[in-house]
Amino acid sequence: MYECLKNKKNPLTFQRIKFYMFQVLRAIEFMHRKGIFHRDIKPENILIKGSMVKLADLGSCKGKHSPLPYTDYISTRWYRAPECLMTDGYYNEKMDIWGFGCVLFELITKKPLFPGKDELDQIHRINNILGTPKQELLERFRSQATHMEINFPAKKGIGIEKFLPTGCTQDLRDILYKLLAYDPNERITAENALKHEYFA
Repeated sequence: MYECLKNKKNPLTFQRIKFYMFQVLRAIEFMHRKGIFHRDIKPENILIKGSMVKLADLGSCKGKHSPLPYTDYISTRWYRAPECLMTDGYYNEKMDIWGFGCVLFELITKKPLFPGKDELDQIHRINNILGTPKQELLERFRSQATHMEINFPAKKGIGIEKFLPTGCTQDLRDILYKLLAYDPNERITAENALKHEYFA
């Protein structure tokens, strides 16, 4: 998929992106249903041959019921969920949903959504676009973090829409916000994302 992103001569159509990403989401949903999550969803780990798509590089997979905390330095930074960035390994399969949302956005726009230079810059970029999360979520992250002082001034995000090209439908905007919900408890599941109107 990384090569598809770089191919400017034959850019992917919205329909082809949807076709590919539906298959990726089915792979994620299958893994989650079997009690495993991937932990490194990114374009380089999505293989495409013709119309077939495979989710690759299962070396970072984790069982959903393994005892917490997990490794906190996991997943490629640009696709790393806020709970992975800010806690000492207190995350779950919803991190795959965040990574999936980042990849979907990147395919649509041909640019990464949160290309942070380091972990702190990554968090600032997320806050600039989505806004700072509710105080109760920050408190939850704070109680699970020793490596970072979580103290961000409250700000309203500029929103994802600002970066989307013309022609993007309301159902695409809606699913992006559900995939990229700051709070993992509010983030859509893979099962429910498959049923979303965007993939109808």
